[in-house]
Amino acid sequence: MATATYHKARKLRLYRWHWSGKGPQGRKISGEIIARSRVEVEKELSGQNIIVKTIRRKSGIGNGMGKVKPRDIMLFARQMATMIRAGVPALQAFQVVAESMRKPAMRGLVQELMNEVAAGASFSETLRRHPAYFDRLFCNLVEAGEQSGSLDRMLERVATYKEKVESLKARVKKALWYPTAVIAVGIGVTAILLIKVVPQFESLFQGFGAELPAMTRMTIQLSELAQQYWLWALGAVVAAIFFIRAGIKRSEPFAYRMHALALRLPVIGDILDKSCVARYSRTLATTFGAGVPLVEALETAAGASGNRVYERAVEQVRDDVATGQQLHFAMRLTEQFPALAVQMVGIGEEAGALDAMLNRVADYYEEDVDNKVDALTSLLEPFIIVVLGVLVGGLVISMYLPIFELGSVI
Repeated sequence: MATATYHKARKLRLYRWHWSGKGPQGRKISGEIIARSRVEVEKELSGQNIIVKTIRRKSGIGNGMGKVKPRDIMLFARQMATMIRAGVPALQAFQVVAESMRKPAMRGLVQELMNEVAAGASFSETLRRHPAYFDRLFCNLVEAGEQSGSLDRMLERVATYKEKVESLKARVKKALWYPTAVIAVGIGVTAILLIKVVPQFESLFQGFGAELPAMTRMTIQLSELAQQYWLWALGAVVAAIFFIRAGIKRSEPFAYRMHALALRLPVIGDILDKSCVARYSRTLATTFGAGVPLVEALETAAGASGNRVYERAVEQVRDDVATGQQLHFAMRLTEQFPALAVQMVGIGEEAGALDAMLNRVADYYEEDVDNKVDALTSLLEPFIIVVLGVLVGGLVISMYLPIFELGSVI
């Protein structure tokens, strides 16, 4: 019976519907409703004394369903915590949270969870059936909350954890995407000048009948190369990105080497390294503080570090701790963690406040990442301006040099 209900829940599909019609006193009104079918929309609107004129299912990615993002999961955890703390029964809490979700995909997910819990599964078992949305940490904390009768606190802890991790991810992305985007724009502008603008000047210079300056000749040669091979170059870049991403997904050794290379990059590598330490510390503090055994908490922290190098290091720490080693000593043996983090963890172990000290480690390195990202942005701005000025300005000057020389002869 439970299996049949589960499969029925899996088939649930919601869509976003746009409607227009007439309300009381003949006023024209319109809006959006999330429902499974047109009949449901008509039934809901008729219950509100609305005369329906048009109903149209919104199109888009996933038929307007949207995509479930980490922020949606964080909001779900916080809302469920609030409902359970207020004494609302679990099934009713699911219903209220589902109705408050604006994104159809998220509403459908919450209703699936509700149906599975109604069929007899526990909250944690239900979450484990959806690993694409709920990671091991989420499931472990919910299970610990169910066993200890503190589900609301555990859900609140999950929401806070995800909030901090997503904030850290956003800072790292800012450090990576800002210079990449600006440099890509600079290369794009330079390519357009070489492919489209320089050839116009080249046809003009052919009528001069005089030898062109060396800088202009070099620019024209670059332009000829760009015109001949720009498509090949673009294809090579796209192919390289595709094969690197595919290699990271399919080959563990290749993924490890790429992640190790990322940690050795100037400036950026230091930011990535500190962010991995912060995520490891935050995850371990959250799971261990919730009563999860240390070895199991380390298994969760390994997958949450976001880097294969640190994942392998944490797995080594877990194996050493399982044989009786202290956590800080096992961390030191990997030669991967900063000395400050190892020392603070050692103090936490001696004081019997490991989770509190791990949270302090995470706070310290999150703040360090934030400062480094701000410093990187401040340093890159003048550097990028100089690079773009040299690229674009050099091309413009090289094209106008013959015109200046011609003017001086006349």
